[in-house]
Amino acid sequence: MNNEKEFKPYIPADKVLPELTPISIILGILLAVVFGGANAYLGLRVGMTVSASIPAAVISMGIIRVILRRDSILENNMVQTIGSAGESLAAGAIFTLPALFMWAEEGGTSMPSLVEIALIALIGGVIGVMFMIPLRSALIVQEHGKLPYPEGKACAEVLVAGEEGGAKASTVFAGLGIAAAYKFITDGLKVFPSEVTYEIKSYKGSGIGMDVLPALLGVGYICGARVSSYIFAGGVIGWFVLMPLIALFGADLTIFPASVPVSELGAAGIWSNYIRYIGAGAVAAGGIISLVKNLPLIAKTFRQALKSYGSKGNGDNSRLNKDIPINIVILTIGIMAIIMWLVPAVPVSLLGAIIIVIFGFFFATVSSRMVGIVGSSNNPVSGMAIATLLITTMILKATGTIGMPGMVASIAIGSVICIIAAIAGDTSQDLKTGYLVGATPWKQQVGEIIGVAASAIAIGGVLYLLNAAWSYGSSSIPAPQATLMKMVVEGVMGGNLPWVLVFAGVGIAVVVEILGIPVLPFAVGLYLPIYLSTPMIVGGLIRLYFDKKKGESEEEKKRKVENGVLYSSGLIAGEGLVGILLAVCAVIPFKGETFADAFNLSAIFGFSLGNIGGLVFFALLAVTLILFIRGKKKKEN
Repeated sequence: MNNEKEFKPYIPADKVLPELTPISIILGILLAVVFGGANAYLGLRVGMTVSASIPAAVISMGIIRVILRRDSILENNMVQTIGSAGESLAAGAIFTLPALFMWAEEGGTSMPSLVEIALIALIGGVIGVMFMIPLRSALIVQEHGKLPYPEGKACAEVLVAGEEGGAKASTVFAGLGIAAAYKFITDGLKVFPSEVTYEIKSYKGSGIGMDVLPALLGVGYICGARVSSYIFAGGVIGWFVLMPLIALFGADLTIFPASVPVSELGAAGIWSNYIRYIGAGAVAAGGIISLVKNLPLIAKTFRQALKSYGSKGNGDNSRLNKDIPINIVILTIGIMAIIMWLVPAVPVSLLGAIIIVIFGFFFATVSSRMVGIVGSSNNPVSGMAIATLLITTMILKATGTIGMPGMVASIAIGSVICIIAAIAGDTSQDLKTGYLVGATPWKQQVGEIIGVAASAIAIGGVLYLLNAAWSYGSSSIPAPQATLMKMVVEGVMGGNLPWVLVFAGVGIAVVVEILGIPVLPFAVGLYLPIYLSTPMIVGGLIRLYFDKKKGESEEEKKRKVENGVLYSSGLIAGEGLVGILLAVCAVIPFKGETFADAFNLSAIFGFSLGNIGGLVFFALLAVTLILFIRGKKKKEN
């Protein structure tokens, strides 16, 4: 379907099917809000999000084909186009915007308003879509057969195999329901703790544990054994090498940034005071290394993009080649820049707006090209954001915008650019899917903007809700990426970072790169508590077992992998949705306490299954994943 010299899409140009319909818009908006909220919760817990394109396509087929009895592959494609925009916009927003909440709680500034968050998200999303429109010809059409766009191609295959949509959709919904019930039992009713931890007394400073939660198991399976093992390796280095060394050599010394002796900190205290900064240095170095390694690719992309900017690919005027007109694209970008500059709710000056347009186009191009090769899940958006924040903060500081106003402006600029990069990558995958199935480009581009607008309105409420329930930077919502961005901006603007620890992390990242190990997943594992990487390695090992299992055909292996990905997507969505529901319960007053307290069986009856119960329930959850992976074999004709 993708190696022919004269490419023929699944739906030919002369065939017109329902595409941008009221049903596809309404269903797409619902999925954009649902997956956006779920991914926001996941990203704020573990610092990474997962692609929503395939689950959105599967759910769309289950509803449109099975329930509504409508039969249009292009309508299903439009639903996933709109729906996946919510996940990408959430990914861009949660990597940066929570820093504003954390500064507000520290008393440095006021809380960001819902209007400010919505405008930042909307501006970044719209500009990201607009920048991708003139790049479609160069990257999707002319590079067809060279740039695989893995998620886009996989989504197209799922859509083409639409007659199986009902069975596949039931797998997603099963995962969603099981995860929702599990999450409510552990974090709602508190029947057992969702975090099982042990400090190893005989090996002072070390510890082990596991967040026994569905989303982490699902993320591990989707990422696979290789990526999960890199993340876990980072955790092992932190918790079994660096932390015991700090405990040994620190002993009764009080070492900055801690305010008490090392011997009084315990494993969690050593991690939060020291390892977090080492991990931050490693993540920052990993992001910059990935950009440097891709400089030749970036230069090539720019040359090709500028050479064919706005060209019409194969020169015909069929519906398959119609984008939103370039004059509308330029006008829209100009309007967004003026809104950033003039609207008081957005803390961006004229200089900031210019920085956003220049860096935004640069990183949109980079993001589009990179996801074409490595996929959206491996797109180093956070690395691009770190590079942007470093340069932006230095520019603002040099031009006299210092202190808290300068830091807030830096985060606002970084947020917009982060969202631009994330949305550009998602739009690229969606346009690739559309190119393969025969969608109309301008309709998909309108669909992207609809998904962006709906998600931008919803994301502010989600961010406020999660912060009100648990506060960013807490153990419940650590917001690792946003905390890192906050540290980078504070360090450049105020020079108050423990730079020795940060540069130690940079050194570790360089060694890891020399050894040929992907830096970013390793650095993320070093930066996050080991409790988050242990359940992920379980999911990764389950994936490895089925990938390596002998005596099965490639078709059977592919079927099982797909079953696991769909079920895992449901696990992630189910936990994310109940997590948001529990956040609502945590802020609603009820008889002198909150709704969340009213359901807490552990507090009311003193009843809890304890750590053993948590491990047993997690084992049962892993068994359900294995059962759904195995599924039912197709009947042979």
